Amino acid sequence: MAACAAAGDDVVALSRSGAGPGGVAADLLDAATARAAVAEAAPEVVYHLAALAHVGRSWGDPAATLAQNQAIDLNVLEAVRAEAPGAVLVAVSSGEVYGRPATLPVDESAPLRPQNPYAVSKAAGDLLAGFYADAHGLRVVRPRAFNHAGPGQPALYALASFTRQVAAGLESGDDPISLVTGNPDARRDFTDVRDVVRAYRLLAAAGEPGVFNVCSGRSASPRELIAALAAAAGVEIEHSVDPALVRAHEVMEIRGSAERMRAATGWEPEIALAATLADTVRWWREEIRTGRAGGGVHE
Repeated sequence: MAACAAAGDDVVALSRSGAGPGGVAADLLDAATARAAVAEAAPEVVYHLAALAHVGRSWGDPAATLAQNQAIDLNVLEAVRAEAPGAVLVAVSSGEVYGRPATLPVDESAPLRPQNPYAVSKAAGDLLAGFYADAHGLRVVRPRAFNHAGPGQPALYALASFTRQVAAGLESGDDPISLVTGNPDARRDFTDVRDVVRAYRLLAAAGEPGVFNVCSGRSASPRELIAALAAAAGVEIEHSVDPALVRAHEVMEIRGSAERMRAATGWEPEIALAATLADTVRWWREEIRTGRAGGGVHE
């Protein structure tokens, strides 16, 4: 939203709360509400990111994750089909849809094999969006975004949690700083959220229907991220693993190929992981100082 506004776009930001610049309150679980909101906005581009989007929480309530995400996807697609059929719809999917690929890095030709309820919901939405492109001629672009992080991300996600814990320790003057994680060896492909947003905008500008991985092509484990955080913050970190945060059915490495994205748009990640870590710790420190920071350990 901020990137679009900064580029001079007229932004209508749909959410249940309606908060923020250009914010409009709309519950996309209601089909009539979704259609009316799209009709009122008359968009040229729709960025669809609305979802219950947390892997850990999806295990706790798979029914809500599957039912709500599917309903939202259908309502947005139907609203665009009926009220803005010429718009480019950027229907954001996830690298989680691949599950355990046969080879790494995984590209867009790999079969979908989701390994958690959230991933199943995203795979269903991905396929539904592809169907609307094929059956109704909609200009649907499907970026499959792998893990991303950066300033502004809530602490229920892993890297946001790690940086918040370090920021809290720095603000408290702790030495060493205590940091709690789940599985310390599961590897994920991280890209700075600012690079990911830039990728979405490039795909919207191109407007070519298809599937595109948005990823760095490199993976890192929590152990490696903690070492990088210690170096970035200049502190000693005392790491411990909470067994309650270790998932029994964990995909041990997710890493993608962005060759198709690169060929279509020229996109490359520009922000190094060390800069993402440093910027996010700095952002969390400000949030803590002003009393806006939330909880600190991811699920």
